[in-house]
Amino acid sequence: MTIEGVTHVLEPPFLVLATQNPIEYEGTYPLPEAQLDRFLLRIGFGYPTQEQEWKVLSDRLDRKVDEVELRPIVDRAELRALQAAMETVHVGEPVGRYIVSIVAATRESASAAVGASPRGSLALLKLSRCRAALAGRDFVTPDDVKAVAVPALAHRMMLRPELWVQRLSGEDVVRAVLEAVPTPRADEAEADDAAVVAEA
Repeated sequence: MTIEGVTHVLEPPFLVLATQNPIEYEGTYPLPEAQLDRFLLRIGFGYPTQEQEWKVLSDRLDRKVDEVELRPIVDRAELRALQAAMETVHVGEPVGRYIVSIVAATRESASAAVGASPRGSLALLKLSRCRAALAGRDFVTPDDVKAVAVPALAHRMMLRPELWVQRLSGEDVVRAVLEAVPTPRADEAEADDAAVVAEA
């Protein structure tokens, strides 16, 4: 990280979390596409349910102070070990080519002025592996890819300006791509996984 011409080396793991207010931009400016492309994913929170919002109030009443005490879930070494474990999650060639086809389809979409870059492919790969691991699997399925495609790719899309009247979003384009791109057959993916097991 460079501040006023001085570079500071940050030890891994290092990441950037950013917030975006979709209502007003006064004093701030939307990031250009090249910078948005550097974010692994973008997710929207929306409003909590009434039960969730009551939990916020209830927790505040129990605390008796505004400040929230944060408790670590994992330490640095554990987080690095979790990151390293992702490298053991298998991605078969049919699933890998499915990822490539999805990203290529965002570039070919008639709604897109600019589709997702190769960074989008890498993001889809990483997030699919994470989802598989969270599900207790050491291999990625097409359903893992589909589940993370919108948060991985939608913010990387630049839509054609004349489509603003249709209120089309990057999310809409990615969902349309998922509908259009053929999903690998289960027997193709299973055959690839079986071959890997046999070689090991």
